[in-house]
Amino acid sequence: MARGVESIRRTALGVLGAVLLLIGVALLVLPGPGLLLVFAGVVLLSRAVPALDRFVAPVRVRAMRAAEESVSSRWRIAGSVLVGLFLVGAGVAWGLVPEVPYSGWATGASLIVSGFVLFALLGWSRRRVLAARRDEVPEGRVR
Repeated sequence: MARGVESIRRTALGVLGAVLLLIGVALLVLPGPGLLLVFAGVVLLSRAVPALDRFVAPVRVRAMRAAEESVSSRWRIAGSVLVGLFLVGAGVAWGLVPEVPYSGWATGASLIVSGFVLFALLGWSRRRVLAARRDEVPEGRVR
């Protein structure tokens, strides 16, 4: 019985990891922190398939660097917010306008969810960068 539960858990982790990895790869073309989803997908996949554990550390380093760079300037943040608003707006348009190719709320909802995922990852990245800046000790100062 425990063996069956473990195999179901590993399968669920593998499927969820693969989905996050694919969404993260799709978000790489956006100016947001898509590499964070790639990292989350690789972590979940490594829990399902222990042989993939060696890929976690390099992807983590790149993901954290990309997250910091994505919120490094006001222009990048503004660009990410605009893309998120565009995704939400496009999702509403796809849900409401029947003349749009592949129109319907299934397509619209996926675009809206993508926009909100972008906003959530952008907020997380910004909080992480601000916390790191607060924790830094300026040269010449003692904590």
